Amino acid sequence: MRTIRMQIAYDGAAYFGWQRQDGFLSVQEAIEHALLDLLGQVVTVHGSGRTDTGVHALRQVAHCQLDSALDDDRLRHALNFRLGGSCVIGRLETCRADFHARFDAVGKRYGYRVETGRFRPPMGRTTFHWIRNPLRLEPMRDAASRLVGTHDFKAFSNAGSVRHTTVRTIHGVRIIARANRLGFVVQGNGFLYNMVRTIAGTLLDVGRGRLKPEQVDVALKSTIREDAGITAPAEGLYLIRVLYDEPTFSGRDRSSKGVPGAFQY
Repeated sequence: MRTIRMQIAYDGAAYFGWQRQDGFLSVQEAIEHALLDLLGQVVTVHGSGRTDTGVHALRQVAHCQLDSALDDDRLRHALNFRLGGSCVIGRLETCRADFHARFDAVGKRYGYRVETGRFRPPMGRTTFHWIRNPLRLEPMRDAASRLVGTHDFKAFSNAGSVRHTTVRTIHGVRIIARANRLGFVVQGNGFLYNMVRTIAGTLLDVGRGRLKPEQVDVALKSTIREDAGITAPAEGLYLIRVLYDEPTFSGRDRSSKGVPGAFQY
């Protein structure tokens, strides 16, 4: 038996979230079925956290224990062949036996993508949130700065799994503005259910003039959900990265032919 950890990207529109649930295909179930088909073993895959239906991931991390003579690279290729295409294991490595994708994580980075043209873009309709309102950037940045630090974020979450505490630390909120699109990048030590989507919805409400930046302070102090903004749709949300104290998936992903692509470093 050995413990492996995987770095996984998936299109959230193809799955009913990360966690296995009867009657609905989840990312966890898809990977476990691929392992069963490949190895003939019932393997439980543990993710760094749940993502909801429609939420995407660029670098979700999961681990499992299995018994296989396949080396890491051959195992990754065999699993990706069985997964189809909506879910791809980008990196796979054997790690220390007691590694846990969820409990060893020290933080996460999420992104939220917004398209802002007058008309909804025709491509990738399940990969962004579209709004056509004019947005005021400076009030949004003011509101974002008020979220940074350690606060009780109960007002920025919806009813979900029970948590011991609703206090979290946000390390930074970055707003990236382009001609016809907008992005939010939020990094923290942990997130409540729908917390990032509510942060995105609140910042968009500030940008549209529905809320003032000071409303963030009100919501943090009151912890009342109605004092924060709307919960933005799931399709704009991406899990960008899971953070650990130890190096994970280090080095370039080099095959027998070399590192893919033209940019070699």
